[in-house]
Amino acid sequence: MAIVTIEEFSEGLTSGRPIAGLDLGTKTIGIAVSDRSYAFANPRPVLSRRKFTEDAVRLKAILDRDEVTAIVLGLPLNMDGSSGPRAQATRTFARLYGPIDDRPLLLWDERLSTVAAERNLLEMDMSRKKRATRIDSAAAAIILQGVLDRLAHLARPVGD
Repeated sequence: MAIVTIEEFSEGLTSGRPIAGLDLGTKTIGIAVSDRSYAFANPRPVLSRRKFTEDAVRLKAILDRDEVTAIVLGLPLNMDGSSGPRAQATRTFARLYGPIDDRPLLLWDERLSTVAAERNLLEMDMSRKKRATRIDSAAAAIILQGVLDRLAHLARPVGD
């Protein structure tokens, strides 16, 4: 797996195969998968984290099952754009996951995605207990939707 830019990511997509968005938490990995036309991000159940190798094998199996062509991994930068411990952990995960999966990987700034996901779940009047089990996948969907929107913008002809 190569870590790529948004432009390289766009060029490397296999038409008709979905993209996955991931929100890496300390206890879970939130997963979202796009539709085949790259218009909508759909949250999937979270993956409970155990050990890295076991997590990576289970994650790859999920992505294989959904025929995912590429991966977006949320990069939790600090509000000033600097990298903190969570961003470093995310980069380490990406580096270690690379030899396991050959799909292109895009690191995407995910500042405030969890806050937005929490707000969305609160607006749905979801209980605290249910929010806790769905927050990472909701954040993954927000991260992925941001990329899908950017890809749609890149695909527009100049002047539109």
